[in-house]
Amino acid sequence: MTSLGYGSPAADYSATARALHWLTAALVLTMIPIGIVMANVSLGPAGDVLYDIHRSIGAILLPLAVVRLVYRLKNSPPPLPSDIPAIQQLAAHVTHWALYALLIVQPVVGWIATSAYRAPIKVFWLFELPPIWVVDQAFSERMFAVHRVLGIAMALLLCAHIGGALFHHFIRKDEVLLRMVGR
Repeated sequence: MTSLGYGSPAADYSATARALHWLTAALVLTMIPIGIVMANVSLGPAGDVLYDIHRSIGAILLPLAVVRLVYRLKNSPPPLPSDIPAIQQLAAHVTHWALYALLIVQPVVGWIATSAYRAPIKVFWLFELPPIWVVDQAFSERMFAVHRVLGIAMALLLCAHIGGALFHHFIRKDEVLLRMVGR
């Protein structure tokens, strides 16, 4: 714990919270560009590898997000500095909870869409996840469209989240970002 520039203590996130956050960040920030390339560039057989990697990361993100959510519900994060306007605090909370929701809903939608398409979900070529939906090509296409929209929403929320962290660090010059980086 250190002191903020205006006298109140700044509690850091726990090592567990930081590890879960940065692991999730690394996976999501790997997955989004892969998803963009998959959706927009025809790569032939190399595209199949990207699909397998994308699905594998999604298969890891789903349980990781559940663990993160359970941990978060049992361990309150450090409070934001008290001088942050209520609307900004509300925006931070809404962004965080929307990201938690998308981290769970997005892989499930992808799993349903892939199952309905009946493509295999090979997790890093080690094992295959079972399909969780009946084969239905039209439904699969609709679910993949939902998956794309949710991916865009997640990317936008991540931009807001990262932008907020950078705002705190460089503009407000408080220690909000440093709490998640560790000292």
